[in-house]
Amino acid sequence: MNAKRLEAFSDGVLAIIITIMILEIRAPEGGAFEDLYPLLHKFIAYILSFVYVGIYWNNHHHLWQAVERVNGKILWANLHLLFWLSLFPFSTAWIGEHHTAAVPVAAYGFILFMASIAWYILAVMVIEVEGKQSKIAQAFQKDWKTKLSMLGYASATVLALYLPTVSAIVYAILAAVWFIPDKRIERALAQEQ
Repeated sequence: MNAKRLEAFSDGVLAIIITIMILEIRAPEGGAFEDLYPLLHKFIAYILSFVYVGIYWNNHHHLWQAVERVNGKILWANLHLLFWLSLFPFSTAWIGEHHTAAVPVAAYGFILFMASIAWYILAVMVIEVEGKQSKIAQAFQKDWKTKLSMLGYASATVLALYLPTVSAIVYAILAAVWFIPDKRIERALAQEQ
């Protein structure tokens, strides 16, 4: 099965997710700068979620550059990832409206946590198909960044029930950690050439 079709489908889904997120932000009633102030938290939530979608898109793109074979397990693992990413518009809108409320901030973190698990499962499925000696297996050999991030999302999700603002800061810090593209796959591909 061709990985390019899977990548193209995923790109389309991610573009729709971003579009839905921005459509959740309505223009203010007035035409003055101060009319934008009530939208500030919605814009911040949108920016954070846009960065997260961008991170997943970037890493997803790098992943498919290294994959040679795709099977049904990979297709389902990819859909699993896209499912959790498709919940970003909902959680972004909710946290944008109620940025200091425990449940929306925890829900946002839970979706980030589940997306990170889905990413990890996808990588494991790809390695299973490509083989332990494949370039993708080499790239993910020491995947401490993903595992620590999963722990961070889980911890911040629980913390959100008590200190939602601190949890939101943790989500932003974890986004910053991933903002610089993951170079492991690029290095593995470069070594092969």
